[in-house]
Amino acid sequence: MNRFKTSKFKNTTPKIAKKDGWINNVRAGSFSSQGNHIQASSKFVVFNTEQAGGGMLGLSSVKPASDGQWTLTQISCHSDLVTDMDFSPFDESLLVTCSSDETVKLWRLCDPELQQPSSPELTLHPGHGRLELVRFHPTSSGLLAVGANKSPLIWDTSRQDTPLAVLEQHSDQLQSLSWKQDGSLLATSCKDKMLRVFDPRAQLTPVQSAKSLENNKDSRILWVKDDRLLTTGFDMMRSREVRLWDSRKLSSSVSSVTLGTSSGSVIPLFDEDTGLLILAGTGDSAVDCFEVSSSEPFLSQVSHCLTDASTRGVAMVPKLALDVMSCEVMRVLQLTDGCIVPISYQVPRKHSGQEFHDDLYPDTVGTTPAMSAEEWWQGGNKQVEKVSLHPDKKPKLKASPTKETPAKKNLASGGSKEDPARGLSTSSSPLSTPSSSAAPSRSPSTTSGLSSGFLPSPSPSQSAKAIQNMLGPSSKFRHIQGAVMHRDTHITNVQGLNLTTPGECDGFCVNGERVAVPLAISGGQIAVFERSQPGKLPNTALPTIQNSVNVVDLSWDPFDTHRLAVAGDDAKIRVWQVPEGGLTEMLTEPDLILQGHTEKIYSIKFHPLASGLLVSSSYDLTVRLWNLESGDQVDHLTGHEDQIFSMAWSPDGKLLATVCKDGKVRIYDPRKSTAPVQEGPGPEGHRGARVVWVCEGKYLLVSGFDSRSERGLYLYSTDSLSSGAIATTSLDVSPSTLIPFYDPDTSVVILTGKGDTRVHIYEVVPENPYFMECSCFNSPGPHKGLGFLPKTECNVRDVEIAVGLMLTKTTIEPVAFRVPRVKKEFFQDDLFPDTAVCWGPALSASAWLSGINGKHKKMSLKPKDMTPVSEAPKEAPVRKYLPSSVYLEEKTDEQKKDELLSAMVAKLGNMDEPLPQESFEGVDEDEWDD
Repeated sequence: MNRFKTSKFKNTTPKIAKKDGWINNVRAGSFSSQGNHIQASSKFVVFNTEQAGGGMLGLSSVKPASDGQWTLTQISCHSDLVTDMDFSPFDESLLVTCSSDETVKLWRLCDPELQQPSSPELTLHPGHGRLELVRFHPTSSGLLAVGANKSPLIWDTSRQDTPLAVLEQHSDQLQSLSWKQDGSLLATSCKDKMLRVFDPRAQLTPVQSAKSLENNKDSRILWVKDDRLLTTGFDMMRSREVRLWDSRKLSSSVSSVTLGTSSGSVIPLFDEDTGLLILAGTGDSAVDCFEVSSSEPFLSQVSHCLTDASTRGVAMVPKLALDVMSCEVMRVLQLTDGCIVPISYQVPRKHSGQEFHDDLYPDTVGTTPAMSAEEWWQGGNKQVEKVSLHPDKKPKLKASPTKETPAKKNLASGGSKEDPARGLSTSSSPLSTPSSSAAPSRSPSTTSGLSSGFLPSPSPSQSAKAIQNMLGPSSKFRHIQGAVMHRDTHITNVQGLNLTTPGECDGFCVNGERVAVPLAISGGQIAVFERSQPGKLPNTALPTIQNSVNVVDLSWDPFDTHRLAVAGDDAKIRVWQVPEGGLTEMLTEPDLILQGHTEKIYSIKFHPLASGLLVSSSYDLTVRLWNLESGDQVDHLTGHEDQIFSMAWSPDGKLLATVCKDGKVRIYDPRKSTAPVQEGPGPEGHRGARVVWVCEGKYLLVSGFDSRSERGLYLYSTDSLSSGAIATTSLDVSPSTLIPFYDPDTSVVILTGKGDTRVHIYEVVPENPYFMECSCFNSPGPHKGLGFLPKTECNVRDVEIAVGLMLTKTTIEPVAFRVPRVKKEFFQDDLFPDTAVCWGPALSASAWLSGINGKHKKMSLKPKDMTPVSEAPKEAPVRKYLPSSVYLEEKTDEQKKDELLSAMVAKLGNMDEPLPQESFEGVDEDEWDD
């Protein structure tokens, strides 16, 4: 637009849809990432949600259903925050996502009314840390640009074992990347204030670069027309600005516009056909539209649209989905906290809605890829064929066939880390061409039937079975959701917490009735809170247990909710009895003092079956067994050479496992020998570890650190401990030891560390892959500990498989872990087998010491008024659509005439019925007055 030529888009008007045209109840997340938080294809819209710590995406359709309503559903994509996503330009159902869990996944989406795929079509493991950005190539099928923390990667998805190119590492965090429209160049912006332009096929280093940005705060970059780049970011005064650059000279900008001061980043969207630019600031309640021109003025404001709610993200609907007869040249979807608001940009024209205005709609890029990824990598520069937007000429969107082909299976079989290798060798250099590699080449004829580099998916049921066969078992708990319960159940205003308990201590302990929390008050005081009395605690001092020495560990008796064992740093164990109803006065005298260790104690554990039996570990490198009935030490285990990190009783109560700083995992049979009966190598790291028995006591699960201080899980067979771990998985880097809670009914292990905000969840199975990752739970802030309640505290009607209490700096908050299920009116007996009555002893301490073994009784968790889901009546499939014969059947003119007459008669009513006035009574003849 310039002074001599008027732009046809200068009067483009934004029209916000009416509220009944909004997509409501989206519950958008407010997570920090470099993505736009929402993306749209011609058919679907996906967006970040607050569910599962950001690992879930919301899904809906661009257009409402026939009843005018939108269907919302969710896809569990990653075990951590989904940082970015993008739809294929050649397939409206193909979505790529990347995440903080360091994976890239491709998904074949179904209609929101249908069940979404439980597993991705493909999984890539770049191995470059947290992934922030992902973009499909604009002209080639199956080609991706992936933005790791500091390195842009180019991936051919048909050769997923290694990237085509790893571009030069940036000196700071990568903030944005963008493909040029012709697919030849890739531009990036970085926190180091540098703009870089790469030609990935020519060299790994940038062909153009300059320190162009004034501020290192969040920036975005886009290719616009005439080889120009557009960036959004902040100037030296922290004002938001938009700059236009010549990609051949990045040292100075061509034009700039200041948008005012605000903390939110500016998301740019550009339409190449019209030259219109959308600018939306996160946290703002306004959306600006500019026109980008080839000459002065380069940036001209077209409109300023005020919205009802602040922006979380924005996306542009593809051109083929626009209402061209209404002169709609662009449609933007604004993501807010609770809804998605469509904003339609229309050009006012006479005869709008009646005529197609071809001057507003030049031919636009189609949906057929110009070439394969291999052809592009070998130097091809073919462009996507353009198509008309005229309603009579507009190409129809391709429907995905339901027949699965062998090629689909081959493609998907190499996607996940656990998948078998495809047997394709790759070139040693990331820039070597595919022809020099041992991988078989893909001729254009072999991909001629593809629209996006992937074969169409089968029907949902076939797809689920095929993926199950290819990827192995998937956990029924993979969509588990953690949620903090209502504030009415919280205990608040907790003051004076001891935040420096040893690493071997869980930080606090809980049972079904009360919570014990060490306080940072002289004398080793312990607060005891009744779960039956939630609410805000008074500011005045509360009655406590006066332990007289610093607390190093504490544990409730599993069979007596009033008995608390406390280990002190004076090498003594004190056993306290809390009165019925809780503490009403200071407790200063313990019921029992156990003395025998010569140095400070590490940890204590009650026996899971025998009442009054306690085990303790100490700095004197011994493990001692105590009989609380007599107050005597009954056993003394040796063999440790360094600090004892953790102890765990086996489920049957016969054996005791320990993990030690000397790098060993040991199993003891205390009634037979004071020396270990088995010994094997433990985790390499020496920062701490925990051990727990899993899979009916056949395996030991150890959480610890590797030699690089990375936290991980290690699985050992209890039959061959000396052979080492049979399976391991790495989690993250953090200084705190992961504390595991294992639920034997579901084989789910829940892990978190003191000071963490993330709770990891896995299902442990006794066969490959051993660890099946589930959705994680993110707490609002760092927690100091997480203790779990007995199974009877779970609300099975809400499908709660575990309930814990989370200790924060000032509160104790219940957290429920639920499994999403459709038929919640039925008892989910596949998730709730009969559970052990672990709150009642199976035998006494003296009986166990004499060699007798016990076993817990089991009870059903099924309420009397619920029917097991396994006995639920089978529902007959409902046909959602009429058969095609109904529509295709030819009718004669007479049939059509009869149908029309019948419809008219039905509307007017029965003509043979008397009129209402015929039943009225008149007057007699002699009553008429002449």
